[in-house]
Amino acid sequence: MLPERFTLALASPSVDDFLQLRQKVGWGELEADLAQKSLNNSLFHVTIYHDQQLIGMGRVVGDGAMYFYIQDVVVDPDFHHQGLGTELMDTIEGYLRYTADKGSTIGLLAAQGKESFYARYGYVQRPSNTLGHGMCKFV
Repeated sequence: MLPERFTLALASPSVDDFLQLRQKVGWGELEADLAQKSLNNSLFHVTIYHDQQLIGMGRVVGDGAMYFYIQDVVVDPDFHHQGLGTELMDTIEGYLRYTADKGSTIGLLAAQGKESFYARYGYVQRPSNTLGHGMCKFV
């Protein structure tokens, strides 16, 4: 349960708030136009605010049918260890429970050391006995 001092919304953050939170956690800079296009093309957003400041968010991207990808699950470091990441993931999982049909694939890239957090939701590390290494390419 989210403490009263926080506000959860199922809406995209503003591009300025998104860029500021990314920078605060060390994710680097993005052009505002690219960030806005990315936010606009997301399937689902969840945000958490404290005193009208974005302090947490997560979103789902993908084709909305077979493939869903959990992206940008992030909490401002000043607000860690208050259950906000769990609240974000619980909300995302609620969306996926009603949207992702049998046969769909849900993926994510966990930050180093956060694998056990996502394992609580049934996500498995790669490689495993049946899955090879996950891979990505940054442009």
